[in-house]
Amino acid sequence: MKRNGKGDGFVRAGDLASLRDKVADIGPRESQGSHPPAIPTESNQQLSLWQNFLYNREEERDSLSNAVDLWDSVPRYSISKQAQSKNRLLERFLEKHTASFHNRGRTYTITITPARVPDLDGNERDFYPSATEELIEEALRKLSADQQAGYFDKTQYRSGVFFSLYALREELARNGHARSYQEVRLSLDILSGSIIEIATNDEKGEEGIIRSAYLPSVVRVTKNKLQDDPQAKWAVQFHPLVTTSIDKIQYRQFNYRRMMSHNTQLARWLHKQLVLKFTGADMLNTFEMRYSTIKRDSGLLDGYARERAAIDALETAFQDLKKADIVSNFERKDQTGPRRKILDVIFKVWPSFEFVREVKAANKRQGDSTRQLKR
Repeated sequence: MKRNGKGDGFVRAGDLASLRDKVADIGPRESQGSHPPAIPTESNQQLSLWQNFLYNREEERDSLSNAVDLWDSVPRYSISKQAQSKNRLLERFLEKHTASFHNRGRTYTITITPARVPDLDGNERDFYPSATEELIEEALRKLSADQQAGYFDKTQYRSGVFFSLYALREELARNGHARSYQEVRLSLDILSGSIIEIATNDEKGEEGIIRSAYLPSVVRVTKNKLQDDPQAKWAVQFHPLVTTSIDKIQYRQFNYRRMMSHNTQLARWLHKQLVLKFTGADMLNTFEMRYSTIKRDSGLLDGYARERAAIDALETAFQDLKKADIVSNFERKDQTGPRRKILDVIFKVWPSFEFVREVKAANKRQGDSTRQLKR
């Protein structure tokens, strides 16, 4: 991706080798009962900064959430449910999934170990986290911005959110993604049971690896308790890269409601990348994104049998961004070879006035938060 114009980008999300010493090899943990385990509920500076947004009108706050620099660039939800069904052995088992992506000049390799959980029909199957799990993680992070819900524990180096299943389902429905109680339960099982390993090599050639469940712990109420009290609290712990982001102020506020309104995963991915990378957006600047780069880093275009179909899907996603007033316009330029074979496609985008306004607010909030943390 190439940015035209000013803007230094965003702070890189931590060093994996350093983070590994704090949280390496975290597997899923789950307990059942009427109450979550002891988690500090007192406010602290990092949590306050995570929950305090910059906005002009009170009604704007409800639309805001946080995008996490490295974690939200990991192609961790790229395997569709349809592809999983096709690739299961004996209709139950999936192999580990490995992929590579680039972020801010570094190459990363991910290995996803699927969760083996009871499906909606009661039979155990392997699942990779996919589109529904992505939506649920986004909703959980949104709920964590509530000053009565989120938590950050510096000593244990963990972060997460308290919530009721009712509140989570209401949040999903509010954004046009209604899910049943059983579907949400299944997705939480998938998120807490799937292990993702992220590896990279630093400038000295030393390998940094972090291995963790998407949600390292889920505390859930029993079915009987849920029937007695649908507002009973659950608690989840976020991935360590989210905790690092909260700790080091390596996140950006963005219009969560607008992102959740997009028709496709690909449009949501593009929106997040613009939020994280197009930090110098103004009405005079453009931003370029290549088809080849998007295919490599998102993992969302690998399922197309024909290259032209994948490119058309990408163009449709940009049209979605235009309809949602993220970009005011975009231009497609095909790079062709012999016999007019498409070698790559460059998409140049112009930001909308609303997106520029949101970026400037995010820049100011990030700068103010960083200064407050250093005091």
